[in-house]
Amino acid sequence: MTDRTDFAAIDAELAGRGFTRMAFELEKIESLLDLLGSPQRAYPSIHLTGTNGKTSTARMIDSLLRAFGLHTGRYTSPHLETVRERISLDGEPVSEERFVAMYREVAPLAELVDQRSAEPLTYFDMTTALAFATFADAPVDVAVVEVGLGGAEDATNVIQAGVAVLTPIALDHTEWLGDTLEDIALHKAGIIHSGATVICAAQEEEAARPILERCAEVGATLAREGAEFGVLGRAVAVGGQVLSIQGLGGVYDEVFIPLHGAHQAQNAAVALAAVEAFLGAGARRQLDIETVREGFAGTSSPGRLEKVRTAPTVLLDGAHNPHGMAATVTALQEEFAFSKLVGVLAVLGDKDAAGLLELLEPVLDSLVVTGNSSPRAMPVDELAELAQEFFGPDRVQVAEEMPDAIELAIAEAESDVPGELSGVGVLVTGSMVTVADARRLFKR
Repeated sequence: MTDRTDFAAIDAELAGRGFTRMAFELEKIESLLDLLGSPQRAYPSIHLTGTNGKTSTARMIDSLLRAFGLHTGRYTSPHLETVRERISLDGEPVSEERFVAMYREVAPLAELVDQRSAEPLTYFDMTTALAFATFADAPVDVAVVEVGLGGAEDATNVIQAGVAVLTPIALDHTEWLGDTLEDIALHKAGIIHSGATVICAAQEEEAARPILERCAEVGATLAREGAEFGVLGRAVAVGGQVLSIQGLGGVYDEVFIPLHGAHQAQNAAVALAAVEAFLGAGARRQLDIETVREGFAGTSSPGRLEKVRTAPTVLLDGAHNPHGMAATVTALQEEFAFSKLVGVLAVLGDKDAAGLLELLEPVLDSLVVTGNSSPRAMPVDELAELAQEFFGPDRVQVAEEMPDAIELAIAEAESDVPGELSGVGVLVTGSMVTVADARRLFKR
């Protein structure tokens, strides 16, 4: 038996490897997995990369596969509250007991690899190995695996999945992946291996080119949004939206997803095509539509326009780059009729804060600038100075700590609003770390 003390100690030991330390080399993770008996070969996988939408799409794929009766493992990052969220079995984070047991199997072998290497395994290397070993031990019928960063040199790229999924590609992590869409797409196309089926969201031409070239190089089959599959129609509904989707095998109509925005509709089309490819549908053979509807209705995506309070409504959204924020802003304008909306913004120092602020300014009445718990957070005074360039000094307030920022934003949202507060809102955004910090406060 294990207790919370065991898990807390292991969580701290993992954290000691550094959440943000990166080392793009596959040799160490391959060595560790070899010592573990190559658990990633014990089940088929669906592998996802892209700039935005990976986690939401992975969660939809997971929910659909479970609706069809498969036991699933899902590996995503980052986590919001606990590292156990990264490793899910049948849609639920692994238990502390299972996490501890698996860590005790993996850690001694990781020490051997560390001793042979100039640099120790990273935090992400370790959680990747833990996920693959957990899935083999469960066992699962299929693993849904999200890339951490990039693709070709990411630790997850040892799986050589039969189905590779590429969500929309945009400029992000340019210090690691290059400063052009072509460079970034080249990294991400590295998850495409010989004989794979590739499900690709609509891409800019500059990003599409390396993907097409990679598919030709390794003999992969490509299905593209807008050609082989896509969203045919969408309508706003209570708690989400209703979609009509052209899949690989036919049309799926009256599909409800409890998520907001055209970007989530796009994610749903990509997810459905991936599941069709995995289950062998296509060429005029559809999946059972009632099961598809059930799978989509049961999906969720915490931290993506997630409502955590009403009157005033408080939404949490992890958009952290201009491409993602543009999708969030569009969803706010199309699906939420706010008469007054106040923002709370905290971003990481390496992000395009100016790009985020430019997109937010037309939809926010005012903004509260704050910090988050990441050591990489942009200094509050620096973010405030930048925000005033877009919003003007009268529309920007500053709070050093997240609890004070949220309290200030709610007070501002409620001020000068006579009567009913149903049309008043607060949006907390800028980073998944920001969302995680706010989410903990509201759960208390």
